[in-house]
Amino acid sequence: MQQFDLIIVGGGLAGASLALALRDTRLRIALVENQPPRLPDGWDARIYAISPANVSFLEAIGAWRHLDASRMAPIRAMQIHGDATGRLDFSAFETGVPELGWILESSLMACEFWESAKRQGNLTLFCPARPDTLEFRHDAAVLRLSDGTVLSSRLLVGADGRDSWVRQAAGLVAVNTPYGEKGLVANFSTEKPHNNTAFQWFRDDGVLAYLPLPGNRISIVWSTPDDHADELCSLSPDILSERVAEAGGRVLGRLEQITAPAAFPLRLMRVPQTVAPRLALVGDAAHGIHPLSGHGINLGFQDAMALAGLLAATQSWQDIGQERLLQRYQRARREETVLMQTTTDSLRRLFKATPPGLRPLRNLGLDVANGLPLIKNALVRYALGAL
Repeated sequence: MQQFDLIIVGGGLAGASLALALRDTRLRIALVENQPPRLPDGWDARIYAISPANVSFLEAIGAWRHLDASRMAPIRAMQIHGDATGRLDFSAFETGVPELGWILESSLMACEFWESAKRQGNLTLFCPARPDTLEFRHDAAVLRLSDGTVLSSRLLVGADGRDSWVRQAAGLVAVNTPYGEKGLVANFSTEKPHNNTAFQWFRDDGVLAYLPLPGNRISIVWSTPDDHADELCSLSPDILSERVAEAGGRVLGRLEQITAPAAFPLRLMRVPQTVAPRLALVGDAAHGIHPLSGHGINLGFQDAMALAGLLAATQSWQDIGQERLLQRYQRARREETVLMQTTTDSLRRLFKATPPGLRPLRNLGLDVANGLPLIKNALVRYALGAL
């Protein structure tokens, strides 16, 4: 049996960033992952909007400076359009910051995290590896891998995604609310420059976002009913490009598809208990939200930062797997997570609802907020810290 202080199951963005955040601690860490990340040919259709607060986190763990700047795009303005005439605009210049966030490919971050992890002195990688059984004892979590290797630690962290094996093995409940929608993602080249502006439209057929990539390129996320998403995925590149351009009011002119579309089911997932004796959950294993806010991985990075800060501050005589200690992590993350889940779910419901008279009211709300600098600044400054 191999002994560690901490086992992290899941080497994705949340799990790997947690490991990197603990690189200067005394903790002996095991990271278990089925397969290492790889860079795709061309551009990755799975992208994330990273908030300034999480840029600071990535700088602190030593990853940000190693990312390829030629594959990153700053967001310097945002336009949010209602399903009628309502509109809300944000500007980095007006807010007094260099940018509102950054658009990065998932694989770009994942590969950099992995390379850093391979060089980390207090970290042992088990890859390729699959968990087989998990046992919680009074003084340790014992994980058996499918090849027979047995690992033991004072604390085990589940960072293995929405369908977390760790969460299920530990008997923690996840309350799932399917949206009956899929998030369609794809990348396009654009006829007109985007000027580092992100666009979002609340439409009758869902929520469409254009996110700036380097050069005249964008990545889209179209959250739309299952049947419509499946139809879009079946279209030829030319027809899909035309549909996406039309849905966005042709603000960037003609579009040309550069990555094949992919769609994934959307659901709200609440996990009432994210810690237990010897166990903590981070990232998508701990929560799931609608992608219209772009908060998903940002919440995961904040999970990693909060848990790493707690563990790094412990003394050598303290037991990092004690539930009393881990409850501090759960309390620290609960408020922001619940707020983001409630806000995104409420916005989705608000623009999906069709009672007479509601459409002009919700669009009026966007226009009113757009005309009140104090409200706009409060909204964008919260997003800068919490996205």
